[in-house]
Amino acid sequence: MSDLHLPWLELLIVVPLLGALWVSRLRDANIARKWCLIFTGITFAVAVGAWEDFGLLHATAADDPIHLIRIGGRELFTIDQFSAPLLPLVALLYFLTTMATLRTKIRRFSFSWTLVSEAIALATFSCREPWGVVVLMSLSVLPPIAELVARGKPLRVFAFHMALSILLMVLGLAWVESEQKSQAANSFWAMVPLLAGVLIRCGIAPFHCWITELFEHSSFGTALLFMAPIVGAYGVVRLVLPVAPDTMLRSIGIISLVTAVYASGMALVQQDARRFFSYLFLSHSSLVLVGLEAVTPISLTGALCMWLSAGLALCGFGLVLRALESRRGRLYLTEFQGLYEHMPNLAMLFVLTGLASVGFPGTFGFVGTEVLLDGAVEAYPVMGVMVVLATALNGIAVIQAYFKLFTGIWIAPSVSLKIGGRERFAVLTLALLILIGGLFPHPGIVSRHHAAEDLLRDRAERHPRDAAFAEPAENDPAHYPISTD
Repeated sequence: MSDLHLPWLELLIVVPLLGALWVSRLRDANIARKWCLIFTGITFAVAVGAWEDFGLLHATAADDPIHLIRIGGRELFTIDQFSAPLLPLVALLYFLTTMATLRTKIRRFSFSWTLVSEAIALATFSCREPWGVVVLMSLSVLPPIAELVARGKPLRVFAFHMALSILLMVLGLAWVESEQKSQAANSFWAMVPLLAGVLIRCGIAPFHCWITELFEHSSFGTALLFMAPIVGAYGVVRLVLPVAPDTMLRSIGIISLVTAVYASGMALVQQDARRFFSYLFLSHSSLVLVGLEAVTPISLTGALCMWLSAGLALCGFGLVLRALESRRGRLYLTEFQGLYEHMPNLAMLFVLTGLASVGFPGTFGFVGTEVLLDGAVEAYPVMGVMVVLATALNGIAVIQAYFKLFTGIWIAPSVSLKIGGRERFAVLTLALLILIGGLFPHPGIVSRHHAAEDLLRDRAERHPRDAAFAEPAENDPAHYPISTD
């Protein structure tokens, strides 16, 4: 394994933790927001530096030159083709969400816990060791729980599902490793607890009610940052994909597909804007799992591309809804509210980010959805039809929400509803990245294809009988490599 030129990965964790300690001492919410913005900005710069440094090495994986934390003689925090672009993505989401936090929200949004959450998220996405991933995924539930307790909101549903998920992941991973030490093939029953724990964290139906409860009772920013990186999918890649039998992965892919269609249908009939967004997000995260569990290079490439596009587009979409909430209060989709005349910029950003999330042509979401669809059709033709159905329903839900919020009778407001400079910068930055990824998709596709090949190669080493999935099969369109010319 190669060494990075600077200890980027340690800095990714230390900088936000130091920021959390400093911000927690501040009593003025405005000053706390400014310092939080500074620390998240520095963290984003470090994440970009780690990505660029890793790209210069031309290696499959790398770690910091200072080896501080090891598990079993191996470095705990590493960066590879798969995680390299996810680190700056996560750091960017935290930076822009902090920037877009208005004064009306700063007393409800804990900046110190946000920095702690960022440190845990970045540590998770730079960890490849299974036990490290489980521990970090467990720690990531603390900031939302702390906020729910501080605000006196119900947390029974969220806490129960997270506790159950953690317990099952710990039991399942211990069982799987005990069988590996005895040189026995992983049995079906050994994989069930691990798989169930990860799927609960992903929100797969029928274990999805905690997502709507989180968006219902926590601040929009906290719920958005907890969900947007799609940590559950990372758990699937690091914990399940390397060791699960191919038949089990494909069966879980079917469950994920059913969840995607179900969630898209639920998004279509929601009357509360937060619940609408939670189901829309659940549908997209389930589609990512469909590609991950089809176990072909094309479908896996599409899933990784859709992961990036969904993170960008849905975070931008969520920030637009958050900006609307900060001006109008809790949003409901029961009647036409006629907000276009007051905030045309927000209306345009709503449409752009919403349609980008469902794969509108010209956006990065279109590229990811198209590649995912090709892989799904080649694996199972019926899956392709279901992917199209889920995407279509999501698109209808977004357009329906737009008409409810921005069209109708014009109402004279008592205060200005125009978008602020910070919000405009945050959402426009995400929109620009979405459009650049759609107009110039080749670098992103190539990067994600190389990551997919590495993941399948690692799986083939642990599953020799599934080695066919690590190399392109002759005369099989689903396994054709993507040109890097």
